[in-house]
Amino acid sequence: MKIIILGGGAAGIFTAIRCKSLYPNFSVTVLEKRPVILTKVKISGGGRCNVTHACFDARSLTEFYPRGSKALQSVFSRFQPSDTVTWFETRGVALKTEKDNRMFPVTDDSQTIIDCLLNDARSLGVSILTKRNVLSVDELDADRIVLATGSSPWGYEVAVQLGHTIVKPVPSLFTFSISDPQLTALAGVAVTDAVTTLPELKLKQAGPVLITHWGVSGPGIIKLSAWGARELYEKGYQTPLKINWIPSYSISQIETALHEMRQLSGTKRVRNTLPFSEIPTRLWAYLLQKSGISEEITWATVGKTQINKLVENLSQCAFMISGKGQFKDEFVTCGGVALNEVDFKTMESKIRPGLFFAGEVLDIDGITGGFNFQNAWSTGWIAGEGVGR
Repeated sequence: MKIIILGGGAAGIFTAIRCKSLYPNFSVTVLEKRPVILTKVKISGGGRCNVTHACFDARSLTEFYPRGSKALQSVFSRFQPSDTVTWFETRGVALKTEKDNRMFPVTDDSQTIIDCLLNDARSLGVSILTKRNVLSVDELDADRIVLATGSSPWGYEVAVQLGHTIVKPVPSLFTFSISDPQLTALAGVAVTDAVTTLPELKLKQAGPVLITHWGVSGPGIIKLSAWGARELYEKGYQTPLKINWIPSYSISQIETALHEMRQLSGTKRVRNTLPFSEIPTRLWAYLLQKSGISEEITWATVGKTQINKLVENLSQCAFMISGKGQFKDEFVTCGGVALNEVDFKTMESKIRPGLFFAGEVLDIDGITGGFNFQNAWSTGWIAGEGVGR
């Protein structure tokens, strides 16, 4: 049996390894369009490779996927993060769990993962060929074809040739541009615990927020972009954003804290006395200015209207998103091969027998944190087994 896998990323290589380990007499060949394979593995997690996420319940795991969660329930019941950890550890690659449950190799080096995958593939006899631009499946001499081409238009074109429907690909996991020079002047300032909201889309996420020279970034923003990827695209990436900088305080608690400052620190300058340790000094100055409060005045001279405005800016600071930026390390696409055209028990096409899928070429994407790699490992595991049935 001749198996050809299009795509030399995480899903393609893992599919090849699984297939060749189960069916050693099969000819398994990976064709990659670019000159280098496993490029996303290389750059993921700032070059450390966020292999997976420490969530070991299949149903809970699916909640981190804005698209594809239902289809992944059966997939994760067969191969989930605990299986990923075991797979790498049995090959000498230990993984560690960080505070946010992201999992990395203990070496903190993505090359460790690349070497592990390539060593396994080569020892099994998988053939990996780069710079192979397949324009039509008619060029291929194969009994089975696996599309594991990620978000490359190359894979979508092949899928369409074979009768499949493509849900329009649009970006996911990106930052927000905000046209506010006073805000972007604070580039580098971060709040570790914030809540972000897109009111028009009725979406909310929690997590760190980083102010950048173009707007805002950080997990609290990037997760929000994933859940709203398609709606944000349709709005031209222009919609209101609200940030609660101190979500651990209720509005009444914020009001009480500010009124206490007026009573107990009336003679002190507002600029120099921060009632909330969670707010960085530079951000505090910005929020005062946004609330119409001069940095030089004392607490005793702050008016009721200004206090109310400051409460609002602390708890639901309003911005207008003017565009999107790219989250380069984790760039992911929302969209791909329609899921109702795939049998997730085998990853085989329901339209064209002998055609299989793995990874991001499908209309599946997760938020940042190792979830997109887990989709690649899990669907690749099943596809690699399915091609031999």
